[in-house]
Amino acid sequence: MQIKLQSVVPKPLEGAFSGASIWGKEITLNKGGRYLVSAESGKGKSTLISYIYGIRQDFSGDILLDTNSVKGLKPSAWSDIRSRQLSIVFQNLRLFPQLTAWENLMIKHRFNPVISESEIRDLCQELEIAELRDKPVLKLSMGQQQRFALIRSLLQPFEFLLLDEPFSHLDEGNRLKMERMIERFCKANQAGLIITSLGDTGSLTYDSILKV
Repeated sequence: MQIKLQSVVPKPLEGAFSGASIWGKEITLNKGGRYLVSAESGKGKSTLISYIYGIRQDFSGDILLDTNSVKGLKPSAWSDIRSRQLSIVFQNLRLFPQLTAWENLMIKHRFNPVISESEIRDLCQELEIAELRDKPVLKLSMGQQQRFALIRSLLQPFEFLLLDEPFSHLDEGNRLKMERMIERFCKANQAGLIITSLGDTGSLTYDSILKV
């Protein structure tokens, strides 16, 4: 998959942005590439992710997934793209709070059983949250929820992994564990990576740092 941004400008920002390296520009994001989207809070990082993932379309210009405009895709096409090509961790995580962490993972696993339950347990162990699997999500800290949300995003095939401020509630040690897991899965999937951040690059390296 290749993602092309063609003069994209959020409608609320039309005529009101300056200095961005994304809005209003022609940009191509290639499968296998590493991209950091950096900006202060409220500048549109999450907005960009929501445009690429197809949950908002309030922008001028266009976004192409390969040769297909996101504005013309039918729900059935989006369903296929989101199960095979794009995986995401939302900034607000969107875990089901009343379900246990394990139940949240199993919902994704049932739709995409590409990783065994044993391997999922190993991923939980790797991020040091295995003992929390049977707790309701609402009783977990935000940092713990972020780690489960990352694992959930890795339980499917993907050509791009979209991560919206995935480390905002993590200490350095847990962030490093997540970064290593992200690198491993992106390499295994030969996938592109798009991460939004307030500016901290961590241990990951990027092909391009884009400003919004």
